[in-house]
Amino acid sequence: MPKDMMPQKQTTAKVTLRKPAPTDGAAIWELVRACRPLDENSMYANLIQADHFRDTCVLAELDGEVVGWISGHVIPKQDAFFVWQVAVGPKARGMGLGKRMLLELLSRDDVSDATVLKTTITKDNDASWALFRSFACTIGGDLTDEPHYEKDAHFDGAHDTEHMVSITLPAEEISLARAA
Repeated sequence: MPKDMMPQKQTTAKVTLRKPAPTDGAAIWELVRACRPLDENSMYANLIQADHFRDTCVLAELDGEVVGWISGHVIPKQDAFFVWQVAVGPKARGMGLGKRMLLELLSRDDVSDATVLKTTITKDNDASWALFRSFACTIGGDLTDEPHYEKDAHFDGAHDTEHMVSITLPAEEISLARAA
């Protein structure tokens, strides 16, 4: 059964979502390293994301431990919000945290002009496909994809083709998410 169709894990612990701080860089780096097949960035890159892009990133904590992370940014000169990485640690899997973090980001003023969410996913990343398909269904958005960063043309054969996934952001659904 696909993960997005499985019953969500029940927990008595409270997950807190917040903007990251530069001091979260090392914990974010460790989380991403624990969430294969995500590409590891340098710890410095995660620190910069947590500092310079904090308004378009979200961090999730469970009992004071970093268990979730989404990095993203508004694409210059487009009405699009790009999700770079989604990481959910083992302790928080099955809780719907990925979708919750996406909704949190879309509720922020910093992404309020976005009419589409974009991300890239390799064809074999079943967890990401399940998350973004489920997210599109939840908000009533249309999901499309096409090859974007290609194995040979962009990665010199060293990385699988990344498909650009685009999800329309219906204004009424996003307004409800922003109001919640």
